[in-house]
Amino acid sequence: MKIYIVTDLEGPAGVNMWVQTREGATPENLAAKHLLTAETNAAIEGILDAEPNCEITVMDGHGSGGLIYEELHPRAKYIMHGVRDAGYNSFANAASYDALMFVGQHAMAGTPAAPLCHTFSSRSIEYYKLNGQFIGETGYIAAQFGYYNVPTIFLAGDDKACTEAKSHIPNIVTVATKEGLGVQFALHLSAETARHQIRAGATEAIRQINEIPPFKIDEPCTLEIRVLEGIDIQNWLASGKYEKKDERTVVQHARNIAELTR
Repeated sequence: MKIYIVTDLEGPAGVNMWVQTREGATPENLAAKHLLTAETNAAIEGILDAEPNCEITVMDGHGSGGLIYEELHPRAKYIMHGVRDAGYNSFANAASYDALMFVGQHAMAGTPAAPLCHTFSSRSIEYYKLNGQFIGETGYIAAQFGYYNVPTIFLAGDDKACTEAKSHIPNIVTVATKEGLGVQFALHLSAETARHQIRAGATEAIRQINEIPPFKIDEPCTLEIRVLEGIDIQNWLASGKYEKKDERTVVQHARNIAELTR
C-alpha cells in the first residue's frame, strides 16, 4: 500500500495566529513547525499500525515550509516545500497511490470562525470556485487525486476544515484538533490528545479505505479565481490560460481538473 500525505501549518493544535505561519524564522513559527511535525509523525504511526509495510510520501504543503526535517519520521519519504517548488498541479505519480491524507489542514477563505482560513494564499485570494461552487485547498487537491481514482480518506485540522472535507467526502475520517472561534482564535486540544487522536484516526482511515470513494467533479471544468482588492491579475492573464471576467476575477476552462493550472 502507498499513502500520500499533504501537510499544512495552519491546522495543528496550538496554532491560530498568522505570526505562527507566515514567513520568517521567528520563535512562534518554529514552535508551530514542531507541532505540525509531531502531528504528521502521529499520522504516519497510525498508518503503520494498520499497514506495517506501507510506503508513505509526505509533501510539505505550506508555502514557506512547515515541517522540521530532522524531526520527521524515518519510515516516510518527503517532498519539502512542495507547493513552492512544484505546485499543487504536480503531485508526483498521484495515480500510483492508494489514498490521500491531510494533516494540519485549514478551511477555505471566508469560512466563518475558521482559524487562519484561506485558499492557497491568505494575502491575495478572495475565493476559488470550481464549476461554480466555492472550493478550498482540501476539495481542490482531493479532486485532483480523485481524477486518478485515488480516495481522500483522512483529514486532521480545525473543526471547520473537517466539516468542509465531509461536505465533499461524507465518509472521510477526520480529527478536529481545535474548535474555531475566529480568524485568530480557537479552543484547542492538548498537543498530546491531538496526536493520540490523529494516530487512531489514521489507523481507522486505513482500515476503511475501501469504503471511501474518490472525490470526483464534473467535466469539463471551469476554475474561477477572485483576488483581494489591490491585487493585480495580470500574471494569470499573461499565462494565456485565463480570461478576464472583471478587474479582480479570472476564469480558466479545461477538459478536466488535471489540465487546470493555478
